[in-house]
Amino acid sequence: MVVTRFAPSPTGYLHIGGLRTALYSYLWAKRKGGKFLLRIEDTDLKRNSQEATEAIVEAFKWVGLSHDGEVFYQSKRFDIYKKYVQQLLDEGKAYYCYMSSEEKNELYEKQKANKQRTKYDGRYRDFEGTPPEGVEPVVRIKSPLSGEISFIDGIKGEIKFNVEDILDDFVIARGDGTPLYNFVVAIDDALMGVTEVIRGDDHISNTPKQIVVYKALGFDIPKFYHVPMILNPSGKKLSKRDGAMDVMEYKKDGFLPEALLNFLIRLGWSHGDQELFSFEEMSELFDPNDINKSASAYNAEKLLWINSQYIKTASTQRLVEVLKDYDLDLSGFEKTEELLGLLRDRAKDMNELKQMISSIINKPTQYEQKAVDKFLKGDALDILEAFNKELKSKGEVTLTDEFKEVANNFLESKGLKLKHLAQPIRIAIVGSAVSPSVFDVLSIVGYNEVVQRIDNLIKNQKGLERE
Repeated sequence: MVVTRFAPSPTGYLHIGGLRTALYSYLWAKRKGGKFLLRIEDTDLKRNSQEATEAIVEAFKWVGLSHDGEVFYQSKRFDIYKKYVQQLLDEGKAYYCYMSSEEKNELYEKQKANKQRTKYDGRYRDFEGTPPEGVEPVVRIKSPLSGEISFIDGIKGEIKFNVEDILDDFVIARGDGTPLYNFVVAIDDALMGVTEVIRGDDHISNTPKQIVVYKALGFDIPKFYHVPMILNPSGKKLSKRDGAMDVMEYKKDGFLPEALLNFLIRLGWSHGDQELFSFEEMSELFDPNDINKSASAYNAEKLLWINSQYIKTASTQRLVEVLKDYDLDLSGFEKTEELLGLLRDRAKDMNELKQMISSIINKPTQYEQKAVDKFLKGDALDILEAFNKELKSKGEVTLTDEFKEVANNFLESKGLKLKHLAQPIRIAIVGSAVSPSVFDVLSIVGYNEVVQRIDNLIKNQKGLERE
């Protein structure tokens, strides 16, 4: 059975690179009928943040990546790690190192002067003397002294490391007993039954150290997939300005979670020329062995386009539910279906959709001056007032075609064209000269509200004329 995991550190927000890794891990586990685990790597007690932990869990909930079983917290597993540290000490595969900070600095300075790689020189590897006083010893694992460490990466193929170039007897526990990253990661993955590790390729240099731990403890080594980074359009590391922000910021910016996931899966993976994938399709088609070897470029315009496609095809019920997160409740609005049918094709994000909806269902509190100056000059207000009088004489008008008929008959009787009426009506109804089909908008707003908004505009503008 395939078991994958996502293991963020709660020292900051969950960014999209991390979310993409989680998505890949989730999809592969689900495709194989396996498990997807969530582990919070919070052994660094000084840098951990409970807020960050909660933010990670919140982001997972928002995008719908449900993990199997409990959330694992490394900070609650220290007794397990201590047990394995002791096991390695007892078996002679690890040892106490009494090297002081001064000795370490002196060694590194000497190595730098000789243009050598700075690394621990193994001076306490086989130490049998009396430990020096005043030094709290760290625990180091005995790494191989020569040869190669290699593994087959599912994305990059065979990766080889020359032991002398990359390894020394690295520290697995600090002097106060706190275990270190590469040690606990290997233990957790083994004990949790993780069979395949999908993670960013910035972890490649950690892999040989983890392999040393796996072998020392007699654990099976999982399959590794190291995913290339997401770069900005210039080919540089993604910054917050480019999109490397908190996943929840994407929600604030009006993105649907399914659109964000669709965008992320295409950053490094493809299936023919297909751009849009349902979650079910992602789960059926994704294979980490098909991830690109090269880095992917973040494209903000592409994300907006994908988001707009999801808004277009979302059900009315789905959009109504999502809009509640943007402080807009359409539950009591009678013509929600018609309203969203009119607007969903025009919106790139949920904030834009909310703004367009609000401009229709709420009376304008002000009128765009540029539109007023352009379209309410000359006899425009008189024409609008005459049209409103005609509307009132007809009694309640409800349907789009009925509004259109009244307008056409009015224009014909006055020898006018639609351009003389459409923009002034828009300004009266939504406060600007921009809206969908004006008669559709009138039908949605409703007869009583329409005549009142036209009256409001006329009073507003004639009041200004008198001042």
